[in-house]
Amino acid sequence: MTSLTPADAERLRSAFQRCRDMEGTLNEQLRAYASAGREIFPAYGDAVDRLVERLSQNGGGENAPRPDEEMPPFMLPDDRGGLVALPSLLARGPVAVMFFRGHWCPYCRLNVRAVIQAQDRIKAMGAQIVAIMPETQEYTKQFKADSGAPFPVLTDLDNGYALSLNLTIWLGTEIKRLLSYQDMAKFHGNDGWMLPIPAVFVVGRDGLVKARFVDPDFRKRMEIDDLLAALESASKEN
Repeated sequence: MTSLTPADAERLRSAFQRCRDMEGTLNEQLRAYASAGREIFPAYGDAVDRLVERLSQNGGGENAPRPDEEMPPFMLPDDRGGLVALPSLLARGPVAVMFFRGHWCPYCRLNVRAVIQAQDRIKAMGAQIVAIMPETQEYTKQFKADSGAPFPVLTDLDNGYALSLNLTIWLGTEIKRLLSYQDMAKFHGNDGWMLPIPAVFVVGRDGLVKARFVDPDFRKRMEIDDLLAALESASKEN
């Protein structure tokens, strides 16, 4: 099967809700969803394996900023059109800069939900979260509203900032065909089928990267305990 039927799309939605509500760590939820997705839509699971292998062989994300390197500054629009700059955020405390694929991505929705659940602890240590996606304001607004994210969700149009960090990938013709039911051109304002590798950079007030998580396999994300530990360490440095 090379396309997702309406019945299987409904099965995927049910699987997502089950995984979202299960006890366990973020990556346990992600693995459970990946397993369910492979059972429901095996062609996509196999295609993602091939994509991850290609990216890994090409060193996908390896050249992104590393710990003790400067995090390149950004100034990007939020869901209301206001500009958000990294230096302004850092003036208030350490920041976790998080790249997400889009509002349509179930792995990103599980990821952002887990971050939101830790928000009180993040705020208590004087740290902040900022999310960056390649989608237009219409969809960053939808992502923020659907998730209830209390932090900025920024538009990186045409993946300009992600490109500067060596995080941008082309999904390829196979994935494009299998995901043809998603209107990426509408979401992105272009037909490039380019996405960022989901990544996290914990940046100290001095502008240096303190910790990072970059994995070309979008089904894996930085564990929340690791995120909290990195933010706490960065908070104590300042």
